[in-house]
Amino acid sequence: MTAKPSQTAPPPRRKILIADHETGTTVPLRFLMEQSGYEVRVATTGEEAIRVATAYKPDLVLLEAMIANPDGFETCQLIRENPNLAATRIIFVTAMIREVDIAKGMALGADGYIKKPFANAEIMDHVRKLLELTDGDGSNQ
Repeated sequence: MTAKPSQTAPPPRRKILIADHETGTTVPLRFLMEQSGYEVRVATTGEEAIRVATAYKPDLVLLEAMIANPDGFETCQLIRENPNLAATRIIFVTAMIREVDIAKGMALGADGYIKKPFANAEIMDHVRKLLELTDGDGSNQ
């Protein structure tokens, strides 16, 4: 007797939005995330990030605090206020590393804060941990 092939579909690829105005960050981050099997979109302004997040419904946003129109902190807050994006994880990836900046980002609902320059292993560790948390609690599915 032969075993039947599994009828279950593969899980959907996890979606990441990179919101940063610097191609020096977005290009390598996008490459790293895509090589790790994630589906990626990029936004270069806060307004674009909110618009893309609303339509794309990413599992995770990698957000630069210094993005403009609105800035990253306000963008984070607006994403958090959108009930359709409630399960979206947010990690600030920024050179704004004063304690007050980190505290502000976390108070606005960020799930993590990574200082630029970052190591690829560091960012991938944060991404995987947050997406495993999302898998584990059943949200965003």
